[in-house]
This record gives sequence, C-alpha cells and structure tokens, in this order.
Amino acid sequence: MDTTSSPRVLVIGLDPYRVPGPWDPAPVAEGIQAGLAKFAAHGVGVETCLVGLDGSDDVQAVVGDALQAHAWECVTVGGGLRHSDDQVELLEQVVNLVRRHAPDAAIAFNSTPATTYEAAARWIR
Repeated sequence: MDTTSSPRVLVIGLDPYRVPGPWDPAPVAEGIQAGLAKFAAHGVGVETCLVGLDGSDDVQAVVGDALQAHAWECVTVGGGLRHSDDQVELLEQVVNLVRRHAPDAAIAFNSTPATTYEAAARWIR
C-alpha cells in the first residue's frame, strides 16, 4: 500500500507468505492489510517493506533501499521481527539500518499487525 499523503511512514516487517513453517499466513496478511487501511482512513502516507525468511531477500539491501527512498517521519517495526528469539539478529540489523539511513525518523513498534497505525500515530504529527 502506498499513499502520497504526508506524513510518511515506512512499515518494516515479515512477509507472512515467505515465513517457513506449517502455518496459515492468511490471517496475518489480513491483519497487515487491516492495519494499513487505517493509514488511508487518517490520510497518512504509508509504504511497506516486507522481507521473507525464506532466504530470497538480501535484507540489508531491501530494507536499506526502502529507508533511503523517502524522508520518513516514522518507521514502524513489525512484531514478527521482535517476538521471536530466532529473529534477534534480524531485529538488530533492521534497527541499525533505520538508525543509519533514517536517523531523524521515530521508531515505533506495533503489538499486532492491526495496530500498526496506532503505533506510528504515537510519533507522527
């Protein structure tokens, strides 16, 4: 989802369809879409940068490119990156990329995909 209204928010998270395991990614994907719809409802521009855990992404390049694409007011990091001990190194990498490429952006953390707007709204004007 991309809208051109400001402020600009980048949401970084996991692509539920590229997370291995025996699980149904559809509910998470639906939650992401529901959360993003709130941005449009509030006239807030948002873009997503969803990476896979299937080895198909150069996370540093994908996230770095997204961070450099615009001057972000807020970067929201999704819970899939934070709620798993297996993803600690990935979370560190993402946070350090945000610090490097978007040092003026606030960093927010959602509690569920559906609360992504609320997380960003705490930090945007």
